[in-house]
Amino acid sequence: MEKPAVVLAILSAGVFFLSGLLTGVWKYVAIMNSPQARAPYYVDIAHRTSLMYAFSAMLLAVFAYLSVWSDATNFWATLAQVVFFGAAIVTYIVHGALGDTNNQLQRPHRLGNATLPGFMIQGFMWALIAGEVGGFLVLFAGAIKALPLTIPV
Repeated sequence: MEKPAVVLAILSAGVFFLSGLLTGVWKYVAIMNSPQARAPYYVDIAHRTSLMYAFSAMLLAVFAYLSVWSDATNFWATLAQVVFFGAAIVTYIVHGALGDTNNQLQRPHRLGNATLPGFMIQGFMWALIAGEVGGFLVLFAGAIKALPLTIPV
């Protein structure tokens, strides 16, 4: 049986893992070219986060596979999470390339030479929380419903 949410999660895991490998190369080159032997802060964050989200996406594939909800429900719950995972990685890559901050949530919110309005950052963060936590709760509830929760005696 085809499960679009599982396919989405696995493909996302592959993209995130590749991102982790490529940002790892970037991190290594930056370390080798730095007098302090350090990569820019957000290059390091992009590398580690990409790897973490790759494995997180594989975990989502398992929960989506087990979930009893409809294919559409599981797909949208998975999509909400992987879109925000990807958006976070892209944000870290941009900050790493620009070298504009060591804390994207510090005010004023910097993006290169520009300053972003606080409501934009706060809105994104609340949407990220809702999408990631809400999406996972949907998949988790669907998986729990599918699992036998009786203890054999």
